[in-house]
Amino acid sequence: MECAIAVIIVVIVAQCGAVPLASPSQEELSKAQAYLSRFFSDVGVSAPNTVWRSSLDSFDETLRKMQKYFGLEETGQLDSNTIEVMARPRCGFTDVPRYGHFEGRPKWHKRLITYRITEYSPDLSQSDVDTTIAKAFKVYSDVIPLDFKKIDSGTADIMIKFKARDHGDFAPFDGQGGVLAHAFSPGEGNGGDAHFDEDETWTLTSSGANLFLVAAHEFGHAMGLAHSQDQTALMFPTYQYVNTDNYRLPDDDRLGVQATYAIPDPNPQPTKKPVPKPVPEPEPEPDPEPTSEPPPDRCNRYLIFDAATTIDGNLHFFKDGHFWSRGSNWDGITLKKIDSVWPGIKRVDAAYEYKPDNTVIFFEGDHYWGIRGNTVLPGYPKPISDFGFPRYITKVDAAVYVPFISKTLLFVRGKYWSYNERRGRMDGGYPKRINKEFRGIGLSVDAAFANKGYLYFSSGFRQTEYHYNRRRVIRTLLNSGWMDCK
Repeated sequence: MECAIAVIIVVIVAQCGAVPLASPSQEELSKAQAYLSRFFSDVGVSAPNTVWRSSLDSFDETLRKMQKYFGLEETGQLDSNTIEVMARPRCGFTDVPRYGHFEGRPKWHKRLITYRITEYSPDLSQSDVDTTIAKAFKVYSDVIPLDFKKIDSGTADIMIKFKARDHGDFAPFDGQGGVLAHAFSPGEGNGGDAHFDEDETWTLTSSGANLFLVAAHEFGHAMGLAHSQDQTALMFPTYQYVNTDNYRLPDDDRLGVQATYAIPDPNPQPTKKPVPKPVPEPEPEPDPEPTSEPPPDRCNRYLIFDAATTIDGNLHFFKDGHFWSRGSNWDGITLKKIDSVWPGIKRVDAAYEYKPDNTVIFFEGDHYWGIRGNTVLPGYPKPISDFGFPRYITKVDAAVYVPFISKTLLFVRGKYWSYNERRGRMDGGYPKRINKEFRGIGLSVDAAFANKGYLYFSSGFRQTEYHYNRRRVIRTLLNSGWMDCK
């Protein structure tokens, strides 16, 4: 998913009249911190005079970024204008300058894109919703060589629904106001899907949330557009009503989407006269084949971990036969090949640290290894059936030892088991469904680890910080947020 994306539109920000706040209240600081963490930082922002373990920028620095983005005075301090902008309904996706594209520039690789509306809003008639959604898609088909077709059954490229709060994806809605809707960038599965918060009042006028404007913005994300810093752009992150009669895509958005879906020249003309082909030179010897795959890019926004765990106080993140190690003092990232440290182990699918006996378990396919420091313990590998898995389980997706309960959670596809470390056997009553027992973390888990009192669950390139005792998601992160990337 390319973010919990919400609504947008053109907004003009006041440039003067800001009233400084001599001493912002704790509630104002908390709201500002949450806003900056969600929209202007990949991993979180610390408030003044507090320590936030995942902060890569200070509160003041990040606040200046936000103020610059919206054309406010860059004071790094909360004032009335800054708080007013933070309070506006907006899109849940992070902000970038001018028109932007998602990392890797995802796009649709076919001309006909289907869409289906599975759940409607009671605020409008079904025919009004159908007409408005079609009109929002037409904004794009007017300027790029894509066609959009509504279907009434089966799975479409873009699935659309109106739902409130937790609605089965990685980003529950927050009630009326705030995030109005969100969408996914182009791709398989959820790619392109758009969800609208049913707690909003959907209208076709200037009152409530205008469905056409919100949908047109979200479909921009579904086409591969990120946010724009141009305040006249449809893809500007905050919502404000504009006249929708004869609406045309603003220039900034048009240039952005046309840069992705180039319009071919129907009558191309040669720019040079043809010249005779030269006599071919002897072909050079081909370069030797590379001896190994290039290391993974830790700063790829769409980074997906194979596994993650702590080892002797340091965080370790595994990917494609390599691992990154991050020190407890956030003193930089090191990259190494797994088998250069632990000979015989080529890949790690899941991992966890059992601190009582200072042992780390690496899962690789249908077997597992015991590790202590940089040493592979004798007697390994062993079959994962030793844990008590049924024979049809041939791979573990993720694992994490939960010190509060002295048990290890083992994730396989959409289910998980609980392993009692003290008794050396699985608990009864398992497996259980992930989405029922850990609401909000996703349908599956690719990697999991415990850090400073929280559990972290990665699903795709996104991650949730989870409070186990409260059984609630604290916030949503990106995997790459741990990688010290600018």
